[in-house]
Amino acid sequence: MGNNLVQNIIIAVIWIVAAPILGGILSGIDRKITARMQNRFGPPIMQPFYDFFKLLGKERITVNQTQMVYVMGHLFFAIASLVMLVLKQDLLMLMFILAFSTVSLIMGAMSVRSPYSKIGAQREIIQMMAYEPVLILMVVGVYLTTKSFMISSVFSESTGPLLYNLPLVFFAFLYVLTIKLRKSPFDFSTSHHGHQELIKGLTTEFSGPQLALIELTHWYDLIILLGLITLFFAKPIWVGIIIALVSYFLELVIDNISARVTWRWMIKATWLIGIGAAMINIVWLYLKMKV
Repeated sequence: MGNNLVQNIIIAVIWIVAAPILGGILSGIDRKITARMQNRFGPPIMQPFYDFFKLLGKERITVNQTQMVYVMGHLFFAIASLVMLVLKQDLLMLMFILAFSTVSLIMGAMSVRSPYSKIGAQREIIQMMAYEPVLILMVVGVYLTTKSFMISSVFSESTGPLLYNLPLVFFAFLYVLTIKLRKSPFDFSTSHHGHQELIKGLTTEFSGPQLALIELTHWYDLIILLGLITLFFAKPIWVGIIIALVSYFLELVIDNISARVTWRWMIKATWLIGIGAAMINIVWLYLKMKV
């Protein structure tokens, strides 16, 4: 028991340190690929780290005293989600904690008087209404396949790759991944590339160290989401990693070839395509179990 505890702590610490490094590098590659697609040279791959440390060194200016609390909550819940993922804990609890991370950022944006910040927060809530049902259905699909909410059950010898039983759920997850990453055509609340009319929307009133921590949390979120993709190809794990990277590249392509749609279209399309596909897969899986 003691050895397992020490081992889990070491694994958690390694990933807490490694995840933002990997996430920052992927963000740099994102900028580079985006620039190339737009016939530009683009910034160096390490530019996100330069920006991060520059923001940390700026003057600490806050609109109110609670902003930093919400930002810290946003980061803390993301780290907690990552730890649960790498230690193969409860997938349902992971989804709830990850949702708390987003809610913390929304509360921070709502705590100021800026209309742009408030509209951005409202749009983030709308986005959550679109993708959260799909994430919950994904958890249900995993439970029906493995008979457990534990991520460790996905790696069990008796369980084949989740993709065999959950192809439509995987498709639905990839669909809402664009929303979760705030990329076009669903960059309503904020955008890393300024694709929407509110410019930074949700993060308008955050600056300096606060904005640095928000960007750090984005790197954690990116690794968590790519890690969830690997669960569908858990054996062998290297196949899942390759598929996750390919999926991320497809997200970059979609981001650069798509124009932003309206939030009404997003809700309708996501509930029809995402939830519809996931529900069909789960019903099929349930009937297959009964037979």
